[in-house]
Amino acid sequence: MDELIIASADGHTTMPMTLWEQYLEKEHHRHLQRLREEQKLFNGTMEPLRDYRINRDSKQIFDTDKVYDEGLKGVWDRDIRLAQMDREGVATEFLFQGDHHAIQMFYHSSNGTYPAPAMDAGARAFNRWTYDNFSPAKERFLLVGAPLTGLDFDAMMAEAKWMGDHGFTAVFTPNYTAIPSQIPLFESYWDPLWAAYAERNLTLISHAGWGLPQGFMFSEIESAAAEVRAEDGDINLMIKKLGQTIFRPDGVFNDPRSRQCMWQTMLGGVFDRHPNLKMMMTEIRGDWVPATLKLLDKIWEDNRDRLHAKRRPSEYWQTNFMAGLSFMNKAELAMRHEIGVKQMAFGRDYPHSEATWPNTRAYLSDIMKNVSEDDVRGIMGENMVSFLGLDRTKLAKVAERIKAPTFQDIANGPMMSEELKTHLDLRCGYSNESEGDKRVGEMAAMLKPEVPRIIAASSIFA
Repeated sequence: MDELIIASADGHTTMPMTLWEQYLEKEHHRHLQRLREEQKLFNGTMEPLRDYRINRDSKQIFDTDKVYDEGLKGVWDRDIRLAQMDREGVATEFLFQGDHHAIQMFYHSSNGTYPAPAMDAGARAFNRWTYDNFSPAKERFLLVGAPLTGLDFDAMMAEAKWMGDHGFTAVFTPNYTAIPSQIPLFESYWDPLWAAYAERNLTLISHAGWGLPQGFMFSEIESAAAEVRAEDGDINLMIKKLGQTIFRPDGVFNDPRSRQCMWQTMLGGVFDRHPNLKMMMTEIRGDWVPATLKLLDKIWEDNRDRLHAKRRPSEYWQTNFMAGLSFMNKAELAMRHEIGVKQMAFGRDYPHSEATWPNTRAYLSDIMKNVSEDDVRGIMGENMVSFLGLDRTKLAKVAERIKAPTFQDIANGPMMSEELKTHLDLRCGYSNESEGDKRVGEMAAMLKPEVPRIIAASSIFA
């Protein structure tokens, strides 16, 4: 068998609005009318923004197979999604919550502010819909639990058991949506949950947007919409304003807050107490990792006698972490030996506008040119198979059945046209330069007040 096992580290789904009432616990239905109104503004903004990034005038360049419009429905239609996975040779992929087709149910930064019990109920509703909708093809999908708030600890423990019993692969890291009274991840409060996740092989997912306050994205959209109305502007002005705030080049996908959960758990000694617990850093790039680990190693060295962490953060990176590199760019691939080849996993981010879909095969033939077979196989899926403990034999059979590309197909495939390359530069930053150490100072400033708190929390484990 020579076909590549392609396991995508990033794919998205969302529950259709028509099913909200069916899956949401009845006592929280009173919030749904407000959520529907928020959905109108959110979708009315995100749809044109997606089209701007895609540039539908370029469909003759990126959609030569004419699959794009129908393929978008795969965000919740299992059969369409499977067809698009087969077309691109993807054996399995993660299913993360989040897509503009339907706003998330109370628990996300893309909606307004809601009580914590409603947020938890919305997350449970998503989890149960995801299971019902995708588990009939469970060999193809890696189910990921939506984040509860953590304020009701018993509810989080119960959800961990439910996800484990229903074959989920992963769960969003606690505190994904920041609200008051949440407890930092380095505190002992979380240890029973870490143990429950490790026991059930539930990998922590720290996706773009981790640490953003509830309502953050929605408030930015509301503010931009109000400004546009005041200026008698149109959707193009709205896109421009959002491109200068949450969707600027150093915005959501590069927000340092999404990296915070990594150093809180590393320096807090979480992986000493729970060595089988794992975390994937997904859709937040990977070009910042080497410089950040160097910073964290220095902090650990300076405080090693006062921290519970027994090893350098760079060592935890090699044993307990993986970078889910959504729409991986050329700079990240060039840094693969600095980041750690075995810690890298490709993600196509289906069906988002910044995704490699529907051009994944062409993208792979271009970006993987002159990369060794071991590295290609590892990054495309073998690393995830090992890290997550997936059934390689089953996935190999899937790859063979769907006629996934072979290494030779990738190595000898044609380079992308300049038009498609230019399109992918706009869409997913294909040719972007590496961040490197440009934001180390910013992260050091974030760490400065946290380190004393982590040291204080470590005393309980002394």
